[in-house]
Amino acid sequence: MEYLEFELPIKELEEQLEKCQVIGEESDVDVTQTCKQIEKKLVATKKDIYKNLTPWQRVQMSRHPDRPYTLDYIKAICGESFLELHGDRSFKDDKAMIGGLGKIGDQSFMFIGQQKGFNTKTRQYRNFGMANPEGYRKALRLMKSAEKFGIPVVTLLDTPGAYPGLEAEERGQGEAIARNILEMTRLKVPIITIVIGEGASGGALGIGVGDKIMMLENTWYSVISPESCSSILWRSWEYKELAAEALKLTATDMKKMKIVDEIIKEPLGGAHSDRATTFKSVTEAILTAYDEFKNLSPKELVNKRIDKYCDMGVFKG
Repeated sequence: MEYLEFELPIKELEEQLEKCQVIGEESDVDVTQTCKQIEKKLVATKKDIYKNLTPWQRVQMSRHPDRPYTLDYIKAICGESFLELHGDRSFKDDKAMIGGLGKIGDQSFMFIGQQKGFNTKTRQYRNFGMANPEGYRKALRLMKSAEKFGIPVVTLLDTPGAYPGLEAEERGQGEAIARNILEMTRLKVPIITIVIGEGASGGALGIGVGDKIMMLENTWYSVISPESCSSILWRSWEYKELAAEALKLTATDMKKMKIVDEIIKEPLGGAHSDRATTFKSVTEAILTAYDEFKNLSPKELVNKRIDKYCDMGVFKG
C-alpha cells in the first residue's frame, strides 16, 4: 500500500496497530483494549482527512498508483463476457485506448476507455493513458458499430490528456477529437460517461460526450491540469495547489456547474481502498443510467443530448 503525503498520519496509526497485534500474538500480554483504541483513532483520523480534502489532494487521489484503471473496472463489471476489439482500420491499434463488448447481466454494452499502466513497462506500453489519433478513431469505429446493432455505449475517462507528440499532430489529433465530439452528439444509442480518474482536456472530451455524465468522488475534470495551468500563469509548477483551487475541477464543482449529472461516492480512503465496493457502485450507476434512457427513441435521445449541452454555461443574471 502506497501513501500520499497527507495520508501519513493514517500510515503511522496503521503501523502502530500492526505492531500492537504482533505483540499480542507473540506474547501473553492482553492488547485488546489498546488495539481497539488505535482502531477508533484510525477511523476518526480517516474521516477527518478524507472529508476535508482540498482540490489538489483530490487530484493526487485520482492519480494514486493503487487506483483501479479502466480494464480493472471492465473485468470486474463484465467478468468473462468482455471481448476486446482492436484497431482503427486505418493506421494501427492504440494501446492507450481500450474498447470492446461486455455484458452486465443480459444487457450488452460497448465499453470504451483510456488505460494507464501500473509499472514502468506497462506505462510505456499504454503511453501513460495518452491516446493518439488512431485511439480516438478506434473509439469512434466501436461507437458506430454499437449504433448499428443498437448497443448502448459506456465510456470511462482516465487520461492526463491526448498525446501531444509531433507524430500525433501529423496524423490529425485535433481533427480526430473534434470528429468524435461531433459524432457522439448525434449517436443514436445511449451514451453513459464516467470519469474514473483524471479527466484532462480534449483527451477526455474525445470520448466524453454523453447522455449521463458521472464522476467518481475523488476525480477531476478540467480543460487543463493544475501543473500546466500553474506553469502558464506563474511560469512555475509551485502554484499547482492554487491552480487546482481556481480551476474548480472537483466532482462537487462540476455538479454545481451542471457539467456532470451525478457523483458516485467512493469508499472511505478512495476507490483503491475497497475496490469491490467501488466496482459495485459503478455497475449500479451504469444500470440506473441505462434504465433512464433505454425506452427513448433515437430522435428523442439525440434531441435530449443536444439540449443538455446547449444548456451548459448558461448564466442568468
